[in-house]
Amino acid sequence: IGSDALAFERKLYVIRKRAERAIRYNGHEQGDRFYIASLSSRTIVYKGMLLADQVDEYYPDLLDTDMEAAIAVVHSRFSTNTFPSWERAHPYRYLIHNGEINTIRGNVNWMYARQSVLESELFGPDLEKFKQQIIDPDGSDSAQFDNALEFLHLAGRPLHHVAMMMIPEPWSRHESMSPERKAFYEYHATLMEPWDGPASIAFTDGTVVGAVLDRNGLRPSRYYVTKDDIVVMASEVGVLGDAIAPENVAYKARLQPGRMFLVDTAQGRIIDDDEIKDMLANAHPYQEWLDRNLVELDDLPSPPDLYQADQHGSVLHRQHIFGYTFETLRTLLAPMAKNGVEALGSMGDDTPAAVLSDRAQLLYTYFRQLFAQVTNPPL
Repeated sequence: IGSDALAFERKLYVIRKRAERAIRYNGHEQGDRFYIASLSSRTIVYKGMLLADQVDEYYPDLLDTDMEAAIAVVHSRFSTNTFPSWERAHPYRYLIHNGEINTIRGNVNWMYARQSVLESELFGPDLEKFKQQIIDPDGSDSAQFDNALEFLHLAGRPLHHVAMMMIPEPWSRHESMSPERKAFYEYHATLMEPWDGPASIAFTDGTVVGAVLDRNGLRPSRYYVTKDDIVVMASEVGVLGDAIAPENVAYKARLQPGRMFLVDTAQGRIIDDDEIKDMLANAHPYQEWLDRNLVELDDLPSPPDLYQADQHGSVLHRQHIFGYTFETLRTLLAPMAKNGVEALGSMGDDTPAAVLSDRAQLLYTYFRQLFAQVTNPPL
């Protein structure tokens, strides 16, 4: 994609964000019903609260013989952890997403926290016009992921670069990973936290189309490549029925956890995971930047030791202060001390909410997991 085309996309992005600010967030009557699904020179987004076989009836241009596209990204699902609405239907402007982002609240809060210090040579003074509205506060986890991905892409990074930033593979203790790739991940970890959770995400900008799987592989992704150069990726085998004859399949595979798959229609080829990541990892001297600028906690001066051993009396006294019970010692601490791992169990919870309890509670008992976290398998 040429620089002029991306510059035009950035202007369209600014126009859309300013319109949303003027209509949705400034008290306009029925402003909450305003949503621009598609405003791009590269892609068209068709969405709605529709069944899959209703889409072409609602959008008759999809049946027009003049309609041609090299790339199609399709997703049909029911909302699982947000209230269903038209604007939350897939696809979004750059992606479709099967799964949940369990860390979404922290990710969004960190995006808000960084708004005041954001800078971009490509957006220039236009950044001030929308940087308070980068993330849609009413969007689902998928929508907010798309908001962040769109901004980072238009700020100058290729889509697959942004995907590596937002969904990194496990790298810190990866023994066979190259130093350059580790440096890439470590550098970007200082800029953005992982958007973590079970997720299979497909993305496109109209020229490249790709997919990335979460580091634990908790969502399926399989793909076929045919002998006549058609690539199909889906969550299950057989979604197209008999449309692809078995004898026309060149090869098929499963997307592995933490891996990426990319098709570049401009180059007319598939780019595999290692090539993508090695290319990006070697594009800049990330290790040199880290050596020159990264500050480790161990490098900072140590504070004076203010601990006094007898400040809170006996161990029993301190256990009372912090709300420890016989059950805590027996079922949690004892197995940890004996086996060196956290005890894992499953049972009902009929204890009162910590804020309503008459007993002193541990800090973490005041917090509850999100619905999506509870329904995903324990690791």
